[in-house]
Amino acid sequence: MTNKYAERTSHLHVALLEPEIPPNTGNIARLCGATFTTLHLVGRLGFRTDEKAVRRAGLDYWDEVEIYQHTTMAALYAALPQCRFLYLETTAERAYTEFQFLPNDCLVFGRETKGLPEELLRENRERCLYIPMPNSQVRSLNLANSVSIVLYEALRQIGFPDAGTAV
Repeated sequence: MTNKYAERTSHLHVALLEPEIPPNTGNIARLCGATFTTLHLVGRLGFRTDEKAVRRAGLDYWDEVEIYQHTTMAALYAALPQCRFLYLETTAERAYTEFQFLPNDCLVFGRETKGLPEELLRENRERCLYIPMPNSQVRSLNLANSVSIVLYEALRQIGFPDAGTAV
């Protein structure tokens, strides 16, 4: 991929581990495109990403996103050696609002139905974050909403690089 994004990047990364639902990934891709955030898709996807499939799923901002696919988390880590990886999961002990984000952070989110693997969370407990939800009867938030919440807080903290027009 030619890097048309080299001059326009938020200096943040979002990684989705085995996303399953095309519209969620499409919304996240649009968010990443709007904020010049690099999107990484990791592992087996629950949908195709060829041009026809992407267009049919309504992912009309796909070409506005700097996007990479990695076969494993190890491949993601190897591709981003300068990054600090942060893992978002409902079972974490630290709220994202209590964390200091930095440029080059990579926000890692799990599958819609299963979240992140327990082993990954155990190995990285000190970098696991959650989004507070006052209603304990609600199991989790939508993946695209979760990415939006945390990404915008990280962008706010690092000063909204490349800020453009407001909506």
